[in-house]
Amino acid sequence: MSDPVALTVRRILAEQAMIPVEAVGLDASPAELGLDSLGLVEAIFAIEEAFDIAVPFNANDIGANRFEMGTVAQVIEAVRGLVAARSP
Repeated sequence: MSDPVALTVRRILAEQAMIPVEAVGLDASPAELGLDSLGLVEAIFAIEEAFDIAVPFNANDIGANRFEMGTVAQVIEAVRGLVAARSP
């Protein structure tokens, strides 16, 4: 996979889950990767820093989030959208 957004998101999720990046499948949920709520929040902070974006995510109200976190592929697409939105 040569997509830099996908590679970076998968690397961040792997680091937070403490698993090899190769184990981060596109159809996996954060829970399936072993990410608890703290790991998920830390992953979001790392994503924000890596891409210089603000992720609309509220750990206190998961149902109100506008950032889809169901699968790794959804996270990647959401990040792509946020990166595109900030580009002039």
